[in-house]
Amino acid sequence: MKLLQTPHMPSGLPMLEPELTALLDQQHHILSARIHAESGFMPFDRWMHECLYAPGYGYYTGGSTKFGSTSPQGDFTTAPELTPLFGQTVALQIQQVLQQLGSVNILEFGAGTGAWAKSIIPALADLGIEANYAILELSPDLQQRQQHTLAEFGSQVQWLQQLPQDFVGCVIANEVLDAMPVHVVQRADDGSILEVGVTLVDPATATGPLVSPFQWAAKPAAPELAAIAEERLPNIPGYRTEINLQAEAWVKGAGQWLQRGAILLFDYGFPRHEYYHGQRAEGTLMCHFRHYAHAEALLYPGLQDITAHVDFTAMADAALEGGLDVLGYTAQGRFLLNSGLAQRLGHAPDSQDPEATARWAHTVGAAQKLLSEAEMGELFKVLALGKDIDPPLIGFFNGDRRDRL
Repeated sequence: MKLLQTPHMPSGLPMLEPELTALLDQQHHILSARIHAESGFMPFDRWMHECLYAPGYGYYTGGSTKFGSTSPQGDFTTAPELTPLFGQTVALQIQQVLQQLGSVNILEFGAGTGAWAKSIIPALADLGIEANYAILELSPDLQQRQQHTLAEFGSQVQWLQQLPQDFVGCVIANEVLDAMPVHVVQRADDGSILEVGVTLVDPATATGPLVSPFQWAAKPAAPELAAIAEERLPNIPGYRTEINLQAEAWVKGAGQWLQRGAILLFDYGFPRHEYYHGQRAEGTLMCHFRHYAHAEALLYPGLQDITAHVDFTAMADAALEGGLDVLGYTAQGRFLLNSGLAQRLGHAPDSQDPEATARWAHTVGAAQKLLSEAEMGELFKVLALGKDIDPPLIGFFNGDRRDRL
C-alpha cells in the first residue's frame, strides 16, 4: 500500500458546532473500525458509500442532508429547488413521452425535498394528464420530507421500496448519477493503474495538526478495473480520476425493468474526451457543506455531500449494452429552451404591483441561472434513453450532441 497525501482543511470551510463535532467523532470511530476490518485499506467507492448511505449515519440516510438556496444550514441547491419553472418546463417533455406511450406513469429517482414532483404534477394536469407519480427514495429522512411536501396530491403519489418490473412510462432523475459511489484510480509513475482508497493516519509519523484521522492511499487496481482505466485514462503519471461503475450498472440494468418509455437523466458532467482530458488531472470529486464547495472528501464523513461528475459517454454505452436507445444528449440550457422555458416566463407584470414584480424578477433570475453557460446551463447535461419511443424528443430538437459522446 502506497501512502498519499493527508487532507487539509480548506480555507473558509464552516466549522462544526459542538453537537456535530460529537457526532463526527462517533462516525470517525465507526469508519476507523470498518477500515481496520478491511485490512487497513478501504477503496474509495466503499468509503463514499459509507459516508453517503450507511444506515444511521450516512449523509443521505442519517438525516444530515440539507437542501436550500438561502438557508445558511443548506448544503447545496438543485434546479427543482431553485424554481418551479424547471419542473413546469420538463413537464412538456414528459407529456410528449406519455402521449406516445398512452401512459400516465412517472417514476422519479432520488426526489430530494419533493419540489420537482410538486411542480411537475400540476403542470401535467394543466396539459390534461393526471399522472400516477412514483418515487424511489433511499433516504428515510428525505422520504418523510417528500411526503409532507406532496401531501396535497394524496394517493396520486406513491413511494416504492424496490425497482419496478415491466415499467411503462417516463423516468426522471436529477443529480442522481453524480451521487453514486465511484472508484478513484491513478496512473502510477511506471504507467500502471492504482486504485485509490482510504487508510488511517499513523499519529507517530504525522507532521503538523491533524484535521482528519484518515489518509489517502493506493494499491494496484484489480485486473478488471485496471483494464477499464487503461482504456480511458491518458498516459500521464500521477493522473487521478473517477470511474463510476455503479452508475454504469444502474443504467444498463434499466434495460431490464423498463418495458417501454423514456429515461431523462439531468446531471453535471462531460463526454469522455472531456472528462478524461489531460488537464483534468485531479479528477472531479466535489463536496458540499453549507454552500461551501471543496474537494476534501475525507473530511466531515456523513455530514457533507460527496459527488463526482458524470462520464456521459459511459452512460450512453451502458444504455446500449442494456438494450436501450440513446434518444438525445444536450446541455440543460438548450434542453430547457427547446422545451419552452422562455415562453413560460411571459411578460413583466404591471409595475404598479410591487409584489408581482418582485416574484417575476425572482423567476427571471432563477431562469438565468438555469440557462446561463456560467451557471447550470452548460455544465449540466440531459441524457435521454428509452425503448419504443420515436424521436425527435422536443427537448433535443435543436442542439442534440449525441455525435460528441
